[in-house]
Amino acid sequence: MEYSIHAPNPFICKNLPRLLPDWSQPVRSVLVVLQPSQLELMQVTPETDAQKQQLRQRFLEFGLKIVCKLRQLGYLADLFDPRTGQPLLSQAGTLRLDDVAVVRSTLGYSTTQFGNCCSILHPHWGSAVYPSILISSAESSQVKSAIVEVEGLLETHHSLSGCGSLTE
Repeated sequence: MEYSIHAPNPFICKNLPRLLPDWSQPVRSVLVVLQPSQLELMQVTPETDAQKQQLRQRFLEFGLKIVCKLRQLGYLADLFDPRTGQPLLSQAGTLRLDDVAVVRSTLGYSTTQFGNCCSILHPHWGSAVYPSILISSAESSQVKSAIVEVEGLLETHHSLSGCGSLTE
């Protein structure tokens, strides 16, 4: 898993009310999470669908722990479902977040088109990459601290709780 923390791009800043209508604070950081896939994810097959679901679940487990930590510190934070482009814990707006576009704008990675699907071209993994996005009102340093703490908890098999629920 690779991740990087960025300032929000102009699209996120301009469209925050349409992405997260109940947020009262500006987005100050965008966490981009990239996971390598065992398969190129451009085609729709039972194998790629299963791989996407596995990587999505891994991101949700990791991301929810970070969101929980940031919320405990008083920040707004949410992750966007890579499958739908909608926030998981906040009220959904009228606009969906395009994780591929966010990765392209923050990291400058190329993309490729296959039918209606646009995919990131990772410099080492090619199109065998699964992008995911978490946004927060916290500064990047607080997000980094939350990640370090969560990674430590994951390594020792502890868990965080009390931060909301997923209903799926």
